[in-house]
Amino acid sequence: MAERRRIDYIVHREVLDEAAVDEMAEKSDSKTSLCEKVKKSVRCSGPRLKSCLLSSFPVVSWLPRYSIRENALGDLIAGISVGIMQLPQGMAYALLAAVPPVFGLYSSFYPVLVYFIFGTSKHISIGTYAVLSVMIGGVIERLAPDSNFMIWDNQTNSSIVDITARDAERVRVAVAVTFMSGLFQILLGLVQFGFVVTYLSDPLVRGYTTGAAIHVIVSQLKYTFGISPGRHSGPFALIFTVLELCYLLPETNIGTLVVSIVAIIGLILAKELNAYFSKKLPITIPVELVAVIIATVISWQVGLKEKYEVDVVGKIPSGLQPPVLPTASLFGQVIGDAFALSVVGYGIAISLGRIFALKYGYKVDSNQELIALGLSNTIGGIFQCFAVSCSMSRSLVQESTGGKTQVAGALSAVVILFITLWIGTLFEDLPKAVLAAIIFVNLHGMVKQFLDIPALWRSNKIDMLVWVATFIFTVIFNPDLGLAAAIGFSMLTVIFRTQLPKYSLLGQVPDTDVYKPLEDYNQVKQLPGILIFRSSATLYFANAEMYQDALGKKCGIDITKILSAKKKLEAKRKRHEKKNARKAEKALKKNRVEVEGEPDMEQQRDIAIIEVDAEPDPSLPRAIVLDLSPVNFLDTVGVKTIRSIQRDYGEIGVEVVLAGCQSGVVDNLQTGGFFNDKVTKSCLFTTVHDAVLHCQPGRTQNPKETYF
Repeated sequence: MAERRRIDYIVHREVLDEAAVDEMAEKSDSKTSLCEKVKKSVRCSGPRLKSCLLSSFPVVSWLPRYSIRENALGDLIAGISVGIMQLPQGMAYALLAAVPPVFGLYSSFYPVLVYFIFGTSKHISIGTYAVLSVMIGGVIERLAPDSNFMIWDNQTNSSIVDITARDAERVRVAVAVTFMSGLFQILLGLVQFGFVVTYLSDPLVRGYTTGAAIHVIVSQLKYTFGISPGRHSGPFALIFTVLELCYLLPETNIGTLVVSIVAIIGLILAKELNAYFSKKLPITIPVELVAVIIATVISWQVGLKEKYEVDVVGKIPSGLQPPVLPTASLFGQVIGDAFALSVVGYGIAISLGRIFALKYGYKVDSNQELIALGLSNTIGGIFQCFAVSCSMSRSLVQESTGGKTQVAGALSAVVILFITLWIGTLFEDLPKAVLAAIIFVNLHGMVKQFLDIPALWRSNKIDMLVWVATFIFTVIFNPDLGLAAAIGFSMLTVIFRTQLPKYSLLGQVPDTDVYKPLEDYNQVKQLPGILIFRSSATLYFANAEMYQDALGKKCGIDITKILSAKKKLEAKRKRHEKKNARKAEKALKKNRVEVEGEPDMEQQRDIAIIEVDAEPDPSLPRAIVLDLSPVNFLDTVGVKTIRSIQRDYGEIGVEVVLAGCQSGVVDNLQTGGFFNDKVTKSCLFTTVHDAVLHCQPGRTQNPKETYF
């Protein structure tokens, strides 16, 4: 343990109130007008134009300085590795989004190139993401369910689903919600709304992704067992889906189940071996790609679809789709879902981006990240992509295989382009059960987040409550409404914590100017006649009344009772004065004596006189110091509360002064009308010690005081 450094110091200065500090520091009253702020914001200059260009197109700032010797090999290996991962993940997550698998490949190409130009993170891998995919799938299943595309089949004399028409409509819905979510992200970025991610705390994000993972797992069980449950929407939809899956289990396709079990076991074993030999291997083995190739070859050779009715991917068109504008008529139906997608996608991307930025010592621009993701989604939507974000598994692979810049991302897009143009059709016999198995195995990291609960229980029970509540809301209300409910609950915990702060009386650490709560320290002493009161939270409308009540309880003063008794005594004195005046008037009339001024004392001997003591009650403190150092703002109710405290306690002879006010709080007091001819800034002190020295009786007339 390092020896504690001790340095003695002495400060010899005046006791400073706020007015003295303003005079000494020469406080400036000049404030920039709104018109000047607008002029400054729109003023254009060469350096400012260059800075704006570099911040809007980050690739221009780093690509010309790209070091081929240091970065090229690592980016090449990382790009190929991530591109290979994008193939199975893109196809698998397309199933989550309820669109044909090839659209997952499109979503792994266009948005990646857009982010390469506009993004500021060097390490995150943009592309399909399980949580966003399942959210899009929920929207698609709601607006384009199978029941809307039933046609009569003359060969079987039964109703069947028109898959071509259904998939076309589902792609239109996916494109519309993706395009709108991108517009939301661009707008939020342009108005500098990147701080919105601060409302997504780490426990909230982890609880949300865990709940979304449960939705993902349940949505893929139909491919694992080869059954076809109906679509459920609204609250408790997940529970109804699970119940229906249990009901349909006797109809399980054995061939599909065998493929699923073999794929899951094989993937788990391969990943464990991959992790075990990771330090000995130059690059990570693309387990998912190997699984996809093997499963496709076996399915093609054995004929899983024809012999065992195993559902396969089906036709994969080669080439890219031409750009098509989204269907505007769908915007009104998906606006809420689009906003939820924009917030969730951004929250996940910026959280992971900041982790890598902190690790490697560079900065991620939160507002530019919003714009980059927004452009990735809007431009991607025009080219038939669904909403994207960053994937933790791909990002870790991109980093661990040597990726240094987003050149790795651009190379992964080139790999996807090659697959889409030439070899995509080779995967038409791939069983969907294998894609579901890939999803299950990749979600093990999210499922392991259940271990957060005991860890949070030990560290912070409020955060644990946020995690659990977010998980429950997400599971019950689906990912879109669940996110809104989780954010609302998280905000409520903040409100409750400010409504239930810790109230303390402070005492002085001997021979110092340091003041600490009396109940927390044994050697802290309370100053005679002076009470120092502190709240651990800011003071505003939600806790203003509790602040007053806590002050009375801590000080042992029932201010309402004392003021009521004083008012009664004052009323009684006035009644006696009136009674005395009437008696004096009667006496004057009786003696017919014209008296000018007060009546004779001889005539007034029988009149009772009630006097109110000018001296204060010795049981009351001489002064109360309100330590406002934890307060970062005051609303109008807070200002009125402090004014009321100062007035009420002043009426019973207790001086109330304020200490530790931040400049913003002083401004709030000023604009709230706290100061007047009688109440000036002389009742505000820079520190608690200044206030204590001011309130001490018989202190030296020399304005110089000594701090220990």
